[in-house]
Amino acid sequence: MARPTPLSGFPEWLPEGRIVEQHVLDVLRRTFELHGFAGIETRAVEPLDQLLRKGETSKEVYVLRRLQEDPDAPAERAGQLGLHFDLTVPFARYVLENAGHLAFPFRRYQIQKVWRGERPQDGRFREFVQADIDVVGAGALPYHYEVELPLVMADALGALRDLGVPPVRILVNNRKVAEGFYRGLGLDVVEAVLRGIDKLDKIGPDAVAELLVAEAGASAAQAAACLELAGVRGEDATVVDRVREIAARHDASTDLLEEGLAELGALVAAAAERAPGVVVADLRIARGLDYYTGSVYETVLVGHEDLGSICSGGRYDTLASDGATTYPGVGLSIGVSRLVSRLLSAGLVRATRSVPTAVLVAVTSEERRAQSDAVAAALRARGVPTEVAPSAAKFGKQIRHADRRGIPFVWFVGDTTDDGAPRQDEVKDIRSGEQVVADAASWTPPAEDLLPRVVTG
Repeated sequence: MARPTPLSGFPEWLPEGRIVEQHVLDVLRRTFELHGFAGIETRAVEPLDQLLRKGETSKEVYVLRRLQEDPDAPAERAGQLGLHFDLTVPFARYVLENAGHLAFPFRRYQIQKVWRGERPQDGRFREFVQADIDVVGAGALPYHYEVELPLVMADALGALRDLGVPPVRILVNNRKVAEGFYRGLGLDVVEAVLRGIDKLDKIGPDAVAELLVAEAGASAAQAAACLELAGVRGEDATVVDRVREIAARHDASTDLLEEGLAELGALVAAAAERAPGVVVADLRIARGLDYYTGSVYETVLVGHEDLGSICSGGRYDTLASDGATTYPGVGLSIGVSRLVSRLLSAGLVRATRSVPTAVLVAVTSEERRAQSDAVAAALRARGVPTEVAPSAAKFGKQIRHADRRGIPFVWFVGDTTDDGAPRQDEVKDIRSGEQVVADAASWTPPAEDLLPRVVTG
């Protein structure tokens, strides 16, 4: 078979990278459960017409088709399936299908792969792992969850700091502030304005101003006012005062704007107490998906802002509804693959070894392999990850095999003396060269060597 050509955008970590990824997932899962979130998993596919209802996603959705499907058959969108591009749309469907079995407000976390037909680049993939948390209510959901959720994510990401993961900044805005201001200016195509502002970091203010004129029907003065609002940023209540001043100057004050400012101010004030310096109000945060209705969030790694947001989300009031009951919610999603890719490529973290094995049991001869197998079984029964040497080569070669695999200890099964007396087993730390007598029924490696650990790079 010829050497395969790699597919870009589909990350496959080496064993050491996989250990890092698993550790990150374990920390996230543990933190979510500490805050009372229950884990679920949904199917990988959703009806295509449902996927295409949620914002600017049509160019990103992968369609699922059978290989032997009739190419001349009409493409009925309602019957087609697509791979989910996020975990929020399938979660909304899950809530509707299972509402009678759920207790509301329902707190869930979900860690799965998603697929997007994007152009691969640094930290942006076509297949990647997301970790989501959401709280959903039946009929209503109090505002305080919009304060709680970003602080849960701050806890989760903060739990990775000891490994060398950089600090994070959670940038927050409120859709009511943006929409109230835009409508106060006389701009009714709010979604087009939000999509334009959401591209500020990608294309710059001049290009965004042109977009607002072309796609939202804004005048040059209105576009300038929108960009002025997007320039407001701060960590305390002065942000609210600055927005009010801008709105007054442009005669853009509305009740909706005031409602949003009250909510944004409450979020910033609470965050300043519980996570000082972590949450920052940033009025350029818009989020391109159209289902957000209140708070919106984006998260960056300090010192790695070029990576873009690693965690985003917001409040949604109308994503899920069965006609009789509406299920509003708020949630955030971490791009785990994006985070891990930067941790590995920048050398921020590393695994202490690339295999779980702590001990390699040497084989004296193939006739005595059963004795080595018995030692390995005894060690495994006590929770020590162990494997047996692949061949009865010279001990030096078996030690080199362990060294190449990153296995710290080699076990030598005791033979017999010339007069038939049994020799005791010995274990060697191949890093220090220390070799001591050991018993498989009681010996345990040091705690730091029992399993691979993830440490600062």
